[in-house]
Amino acid sequence: MKYKTKEKLISVGLLSPTIIGLGIFVYGFIWRTIRISTIDWNNITNMLRGIENFVGLDNFRNIFTSTRFITGLWNNIFFLIFFIIGSLTIGITLSVFLNDKPKGHFIFQNIYLFPMAISFVVTGTVWRWIFAPGTEDFPRGINLLLTNIGLENLRWGWFTSTEGIGLFNFALIAVIVAAIWQFSGYTMAMWLAGLRGIPEQLIEAARIDGASKWQIFSKILFPMQKAITLSAVILLAHIALKAFDLVYVMTGSGPRNVTDIPAVFMFETTFRSNRYSDGAAIALVLLVLVGVLIIPYLVHSFREDS
Repeated sequence: MKYKTKEKLISVGLLSPTIIGLGIFVYGFIWRTIRISTIDWNNITNMLRGIENFVGLDNFRNIFTSTRFITGLWNNIFFLIFFIIGSLTIGITLSVFLNDKPKGHFIFQNIYLFPMAISFVVTGTVWRWIFAPGTEDFPRGINLLLTNIGLENLRWGWFTSTEGIGLFNFALIAVIVAAIWQFSGYTMAMWLAGLRGIPEQLIEAARIDGASKWQIFSKILFPMQKAITLSAVILLAHIALKAFDLVYVMTGSGPRNVTDIPAVFMFETTFRSNRYSDGAAIALVLLVLVGVLIIPYLVHSFREDS
């Protein structure tokens, strides 16, 4: 009995620093953000003097009536959709290719996964150079390549373009490509780990029965990888909703806010315009959007484990 009590005390002692840290630096700061979002700290004077006039949901009304915030939300939605589709498509394709263990597959596996080791800041800087449009007389990046191979008619502004279809701005394409380049290898690694766990006998039996590669993939591999695919979708969506550094370094909000997203808007609202309450309201909207994705997934996983 004494041994069990001692064991419990040791467990509590080991876990308490983490629990205290989470309580202060996660949930404590979330509560502080909620409080700031309901007061009038949209000017530096009120903040410095500690004046906390309760305004309720006025700050949320401010941001939802802001054209820039609505544009940023749509940009984030399009970014999320195409980022997930692109990362899954390329990642799954690469994993199926490497699962056949072609010659030098370990080298290719490391090459495809390498972008994950690079920060979004570096990725944004490099891809900004690549997609830099330059000028008509002095093109740069991809536009320079197109000029050199005789396809100068295909040159365009990339992330500086203000063209689009409906609510989708073409300038987002450059940002989406950069994000897919970095995270398709991550999806590949997740899927490859799952594929290596599927019995080879099952696939061989399907081949003997005359199943094509597509039938093996669609009828065996993909159904057995549903859990991994769902996990990848949740993680990629979480990354897309919180994206800041890639967009901020690569394009910023762009001309006419064509590449703006709520995270960039929050940063500029809070730390450049000193509208702390509006910035807190934007942060909470992002938190709710992430929660909408994460909480159902956690509940589903908990029920399956139970």
